[in-house]
Amino acid sequence: MAQPTIRPARKADAPGLNAALRRLSQDMGDTHLARDDQIEKAGFGAVPVFYALLAEHDGAMVGAAVYSPLFSTTRGMAGSYVSDLWVDTDLRGRQLGARLLAAVQKDAQDRWDSGFIRLAVYHANRRAMKFYERLGFAAAAGEATMTLESDSLTNLEKYL
Repeated sequence: MAQPTIRPARKADAPGLNAALRRLSQDMGDTHLARDDQIEKAGFGAVPVFYALLAEHDGAMVGAAVYSPLFSTTRGMAGSYVSDLWVDTDLRGRQLGARLLAAVQKDAQDRWDSGFIRLAVYHANRRAMKFYERLGFAAAAGEATMTLESDSLTNLEKYL
């Protein structure tokens, strides 16, 4: 089998990208509330808040990576946050995930001089943990991912 090609996502790819992310959500047992129009606006609107790369084989999307810039004062450099990495189940174990991450790093290096990649992985997803560890990723000691949303986010307004 020929290697899938990897390319930057375009505005017209928003529905397909959302379908891939929906499959990722299903694989992880997560909810998926994103609509195609939200993906289009967030990734391809006037001020994009993410970039995406797609892997294709024989005209079908078989992988996707969604990432955005961040800055670390402790590292003194820009980096990339990979919010989503999906590879079709039939292609897992064939280095496509590693190729997507390498392409993310190359694109981010070119765009904003990225010097590191950060991502989150579920503790229960042992296969993904081992995959990332084989690539050299390490858990950030002493850090916990925290999220503020819904009513708690609205409650911040009282501090303005």
